[in-house]
Amino acid sequence: MRQVFLDTETTGLYAHQGDRIIEIGCVELVNRKLTGNNLHFYVNPGRDSHEEALKVHGITSEFLQDKPPFAHIVGDLLAYLKDSEVIIHNAAFDVGFLNAELALVQQEPLRAHVLGIVDTLVMAKAMFPGKRNSLDALCDRLGVDNSGRTLHGALLDAELLADIYINLTRGQDALLMDVGEVTTEALNRVKTDLSELELPVVLANATEQKEHDEVLQQIDKSSGGKTLWREVA
Repeated sequence: MRQVFLDTETTGLYAHQGDRIIEIGCVELVNRKLTGNNLHFYVNPGRDSHEEALKVHGITSEFLQDKPPFAHIVGDLLAYLKDSEVIIHNAAFDVGFLNAELALVQQEPLRAHVLGIVDTLVMAKAMFPGKRNSLDALCDRLGVDNSGRTLHGALLDAELLADIYINLTRGQDALLMDVGEVTTEALNRVKTDLSELELPVVLANATEQKEHDEVLQQIDKSSGGKTLWREVA
């Protein structure tokens, strides 16, 4: 499966009041592996950022003066997003801005161009009810290194979101194997009686045991200390 983690930076909070996108960052994940095929644009919005927004992202109008408008990058953006599941933190915000920009260039809303949209904020609220679920809070909770995030940046935040998503869904499909199509013929084959077979027991060595313990600690940390073995202990 191809998934794209997307984040935007904007001139302000309200697309319906004329605020515009100034930065778009996308990170590609295929079969839960980062590919390095990322996409990043700075966009000239044709207006200044609000003072409070500027404090968040630090992207000045002077810096954006020679950057292309959204109309010039929309083709590349939609081609990149095609046939992907798009994953966004607080999707209502970014999708609202993207839809407003798409409408200005006579394009259909984002959902018409992608396979689906997933909101990791909704996921996090379901997993950690009553807790802060901002990107920074999730990085702290899940052990994701965000030390390079002094200001918000679309590409950096998309990269952090990919790491957060992998941690949020850790083990979701780790036990699944691609065994192909199971036919009726295969199911009806004669089964081998293994009841008399004595299987050797191979114990983990010290290195393997240490790696196993480290994985358990990571899973326990990701669950907020709610793993069964902790509760039993």
